[in-house]
Amino acid sequence: MRGKRTTTGAAVLVGALAVTGLAFAPTAVAVTPTTATINAGCGLFGGGAATLTATQSGTSATITLTSTAITTPLALAKDSIASKLTMVKASGGTTVFTGTKNPAMAAGAPVTVGPLSGTVAPGDRLEFYGGSLQMTVFGISVTCTASAKQSPGPFVFS
Repeated sequence: MRGKRTTTGAAVLVGALAVTGLAFAPTAVAVTPTTATINAGCGLFGGGAATLTATQSGTSATITLTSTAITTPLALAKDSIASKLTMVKASGGTTVFTGTKNPAMAAGAPVTVGPLSGTVAPGDRLEFYGGSLQMTVFGISVTCTASAKQSPGPFVFS
């Protein structure tokens, strides 16, 4: 009887350790990579290197664009840029991210827009090259396009 209790106790201990290990296991990142670099031309906003930062929660995703090379020609108030970011799907078609989120920016300041919101599906692979960022400020539209694919590669959503 004693051997049976020892075996049962060991099994319970192993099971408890396994459950504890799962509880402390790191969670998987939903989108990979979380950042990508692009080189974009944006008309009167200038052009150059920019960073895209992506997040995901289920089918909801956001992308933020920041750049020190792309600058505002005028001072802009917080949340005054209406932005539409069109990303190209590897499987065909596009996914659009929209919003009016931006910090207040002085004339000549680096541009930041986002987080811009969109809907993704598991397995979506999104690339900026072939898409665009359209920013509308004071009724004037400025369109940014990339000259090459984003690095290190497309955003892959899970």
